[in-house]
Amino acid sequence: MQASPPLLTPRLLGWAAVALLVALAFWLLAPVLAPFIVAAVLAYVLHPLVLRLIRLTGGRLPKVLAVVVVETLALAALLGIVLLLVPILVREWPMLKQQIPAMLDGLNTTLKPWLVQLGVPVSLDLADLKSQVMDYLSANREDWWTPVMASLKLGGSAALAFAGFVVLVPVALFYLLMDWTGLMRSTVALVPPDWREVFDGFIAECDAVLGEYLRGQLLVMLCLAVFYAVGLSLFGLDLALPIGIFTGLAVFVPYLGFGLGLVLALLAGLLQFASGQALVMVAVVFGLGQLIESIVLTPRLVGERIGLHPLAVILALMAFGQLLGFVGVLIALPASAVLLVALRRLRARYLSSALYQSDSDAGSDRA
Repeated sequence: MQASPPLLTPRLLGWAAVALLVALAFWLLAPVLAPFIVAAVLAYVLHPLVLRLIRLTGGRLPKVLAVVVVETLALAALLGIVLLLVPILVREWPMLKQQIPAMLDGLNTTLKPWLVQLGVPVSLDLADLKSQVMDYLSANREDWWTPVMASLKLGGSAALAFAGFVVLVPVALFYLLMDWTGLMRSTVALVPPDWREVFDGFIAECDAVLGEYLRGQLLVMLCLAVFYAVGLSLFGLDLALPIGIFTGLAVFVPYLGFGLGLVLALLAGLLQFASGQALVMVAVVFGLGQLIESIVLTPRLVGERIGLHPLAVILALMAFGQLLGFVGVLIALPASAVLLVALRRLRARYLSSALYQSDSDAGSDRA
C-alpha cells in the first residue's frame, strides 16, 4: 500500500505562517490602514472603468486623465449622496428652533403622568433646558464657534483622524488606480510558478463572485431608496424624497446609513406631525425596511449571488466589525466572498485528498 503524502509540508507551513503574520499586522494596524483599505476597495471597483474609458477613446486618452475623470465622477457621486442632507437641514433647522419649546412642553406633559403611574413622583422643570437650547440654536457665529473649537481640542485625535481619512483616501485611490496593473503583476510574480495555475483560477473565481456582490448591492440600494421614499411619502412627509433616497443609497455603509436615515425621518416627522404619528411612521417604514433588507433583499440579491447563507451574512458583518471596526463592516461581505471561494476550494481539495479517500475506503471495508 502506497503511503499518502503528508498533509502539512514545510512549504505549506511556511506560507501559513506568512498569512498569519499578514493577518496579525492588518489587525494591529487597522486604524492606520483604514484609508488605504478603503482606497484599495474603491480602486478594485473603479479600475475596470478606467480601462474601459481608455478603450472607448481608442487609447488616445492618457491614463492619468482617465484616472482623474473616473475618480472625480466617483467622488462626485459620493458627495451627491451627502448633499442630499442639505435640503433636509435647510428646511428643518428653522422649524427646529420654532418647535423645540412646544416639543419640550409636550414631553413634560406626557412624561410626568407616566412617571407618577410608575411610582416616581418627579417634578420636571424644563424651563432652564428650553432657555439653554434656544440660546444655542439662536447663537450667532461668534457664539457657537468657541464651543466648537473647544470640542475639537477635546476630541482632536478623532477630528484629525477623520480629516486624514478624507484626504488620504482620494490620494491613495489616485496612485492605486495609476499603478493597479503593475501592483497586480508584482503580486502574481510572488506566487511560486507551480502554484500559478491554481492561483489564477482562484483570482478569476473571486473576480466573478465580487462582481456578483457589487451588482447585488447596487440593486439592494436602489430597491431600498424607492421603498423608503414611497413609504415616507404615503405618510405625507414633506421631506420623504431626499430622506428616502439618502437612506436607501447610504445602506452601503451597514448600520450607519440606516441609523442616520431613521434619525432624520424621526426628526422631520416630529417637526411636521404630532409625536404619535411620527413614531408610527418611523416604526412602520423603517421597521419594514430593515426586515425587507435583512430577510429578503440582502440574502437574495447579495447572499445568494455570492453563495452566502443569510446567517453567514449576519455573522460576517458582526465578526469583521468586531475585528476591524467600521472598516471591517465595510469590507465584511466582499472579504467573506473571497473566503468563501477559498473554503470551496479547500473542501474540494479535501474531498479528493488521500486523507478523505482512505477514511472512506476504510469505512466501506468495515461495512
